Amino acid sequence: MGGSFLPASYAAAAAALLLLSACGPEPSTGSSVVAAEDDAATPVPSEASSSLPRPELHPGMPGLLNDAELEALRQAREGGLRDIAGLPDFGFGETASPERIAAWDIDIGPDGEGLPPGSGSVERGETLYRLQCVQCHGARGEGSQFEALAGRVPGDRFPFSEDRRYPITVGSYWPYATTLFDYIRRAMPQAAPGSLPPDDVYALTAFILQLNGLLESGDSLDAESLPRIRMPARDRFVRDDRRGGPEVR
Repeated sequence: MGGSFLPASYAAAAAALLLLSACGPEPSTGSSVVAAEDDAATPVPSEASSSLPRPELHPGMPGLLNDAELEALRQAREGGLRDIAGLPDFGFGETASPERIAAWDIDIGPDGEGLPPGSGSVERGETLYRLQCVQCHGARGEGSQFEALAGRVPGDRFPFSEDRRYPITVGSYWPYATTLFDYIRRAMPQAAPGSLPPDDVYALTAFILQLNGLLESGDSLDAESLPRIRMPARDRFVRDDRRGGPEVR
């Protein structure tokens, strides 16, 4: 995702998690952030996925990111780009043309870099979701043929290393709302990935965030508002700044 400030453990988890609309694979993030588990968390009683607490049981929203927090994300992304620029020439292949690069360069940074113009409402997203996503992910994102998209752990705890009975969802595990837009645009719907216009991607993103209790039913998203959504798991990830040696494994 144009840098080294995206969740690496998220890439593995989301490969088993996010299959929006008609289902599909996890996006290619090129991430290098690892999850910081909640050592103080205690196991919770086993519950079926469909009976886990619904987002509406969490009336408090995490709030919005401020300008300083967005600037920190931007600096981290640019630092990752500098790291990539320092890679050696491997001596094979050919230089990619600007046209070829542009076709693949659709990554969205956690600070919103790369988001296209457009907007979409929760209401519009619900309509699109019911047309294209319900069969695989359930009417309220609870999961059906494929993984759940919605649901948060009580207290927004992060117990996944101790108790794997809670499903990993957008609301319980994903640290950046912008990654949801990136994934939907890149991989959904499964039968025609990449076919959704930006307005529809914003709308589906808004509806899924609303299912997770992170937006109100009357809200809309655009390139300005989406990066400011504070995800419950945002502070559960730390930047992986390892540069070699015995600590790399």
